[in-house]
Amino acid sequence: MSRNTNGGDQEARRPLLSGDHLGPTELDSDEGEVIFDRRVSGITDEAGWSATKRLTYEEAVEQAGFGLFHWLLLVVCGWANASDAVEILCVSFLLPTARCDLLLSSSDMGLLTASIFLGMMVGGYMWGYLADQRGRRKVLVVSLTVNGLFGGLASMAPWFWLFLLLRFISGIGVGGSIPVIFSYFSEFMPRLRRGAMISALATFWMAGNILAAGLAWLVIPRTWAHFSLGTLDFQSWRLFVVLCSVPSISSAVLFKFLMPESPKFLMEAGREKEAILVFRQMFDLNMKGIEKDFPGLLPIKQMFSGSVKARSFVLLIIFYCISFGYYGLWMWFPELFARVESSGGSPCANVSLPSPFNNQSCYPVKTAVYMEGFIIAASNLPGNIFTILIMDSTGGKTLLSCSLIMSSLSVFLIYMVQTKAQSLGLSCIFSGVSVIAWNALDVVGTELYPTQLRSSALGFFTGVGRVAAIMGNVAFGKMVDSNCTVPILLVSALLLTGGLMALLLPQTRQTELT
Repeated sequence: MSRNTNGGDQEARRPLLSGDHLGPTELDSDEGEVIFDRRVSGITDEAGWSATKRLTYEEAVEQAGFGLFHWLLLVVCGWANASDAVEILCVSFLLPTARCDLLLSSSDMGLLTASIFLGMMVGGYMWGYLADQRGRRKVLVVSLTVNGLFGGLASMAPWFWLFLLLRFISGIGVGGSIPVIFSYFSEFMPRLRRGAMISALATFWMAGNILAAGLAWLVIPRTWAHFSLGTLDFQSWRLFVVLCSVPSISSAVLFKFLMPESPKFLMEAGREKEAILVFRQMFDLNMKGIEKDFPGLLPIKQMFSGSVKARSFVLLIIFYCISFGYYGLWMWFPELFARVESSGGSPCANVSLPSPFNNQSCYPVKTAVYMEGFIIAASNLPGNIFTILIMDSTGGKTLLSCSLIMSSLSVFLIYMVQTKAQSLGLSCIFSGVSVIAWNALDVVGTELYPTQLRSSALGFFTGVGRVAAIMGNVAFGKMVDSNCTVPILLVSALLLTGGLMALLLPQTRQTELT
């Protein structure tokens, strides 16, 4: 671009794109800057040309405003986040009844709950890498489709091994959407609103918990949902599995037809004209009805080298600890509460459970188990509200550490309780506090890495988390009958470890994305 030395280093003048509206006309992707045309206070030369202004990416996002576009983005990304929660948690709710139809032992149930996490481990890094290379939006559409399609097909599986395989493939889809959603969402957010908005996005996981628990409560105990489909005895839990796949499929459709690609990714990929269109779309929606001018294997090595090396090791430990602890316990809550219903006290009390090979032992379904699961899922709400209100003022690091330590204490007390009411109360406390840790980790994780590593890093760490989740579920499955004290206390110890490690992370409150 030519320079006018009389003006000090003034940009060459260009015409506006349309009428009196402002719009971006050029991107300098090498310098991470955007060049916009704008009419300055209505002053133009006799030819109708206007001055230009060079903005950084963060400045461009700020100038695009904050409004309708960002709230629509929150709803679409939030629904996708909720759909992942539904797909993950649906298995835990169907275990008390499906164990009879699929003839599952406790070890089989551990493998089943672990299968989706194994798929997520496989898909996490693969999808994260593709998102950094090919774009966030494309990966979200494909991964959500895989999630919903194979999750729904699992409802028709007559044998345990086929059901296990389809849940694994569904997990591959979930492994792509979870890390990429947060990278995608954060790259549209103004710096000063990023923390609160990512926290708001994370609260949709609670919505998924509540939706899954509510569906289980409404559908699984119902006898009208039972019918024969050829040789397949289609019990109500199979209908529940079908319904749980709907959010993922609908999310894929929304991303395909409504949402743009991340402008940050487009700039890094050298696709300047497409980024311009995205900025204009953001501006047009945000300023609708408002008069305002728009001024114009390599990623892993990078993660564990240079200035991000120390934080990567710390995050690796935190992701492992929280995933083993949270999913190891959460996925078994319905089964543990079925035991509480039988014993009337501690989930680790010695109770004689019915054999899964006796189909009548699982029916009629105990509605109280699903009601308690719904209450625990709903107890996420206070933690989510608390996170939104104080995330930007306190910072993710402090919230992450404190909430993990408190989660550790609540799990330890679950082991100590002697009554059903105490078990339910402490489980609700664990639910409310642990969601704060997840929300804080979502915020911290997106702000610790540059654009070219962000999705790959989150994909890698969520993959580590899936390994931990697999180990946690297998451990529960192996020991819940013989000595459930060991996995519960192990969960408490790991959550405490994660909380202490979080103190070593740098403070990321209101930092700019790089």
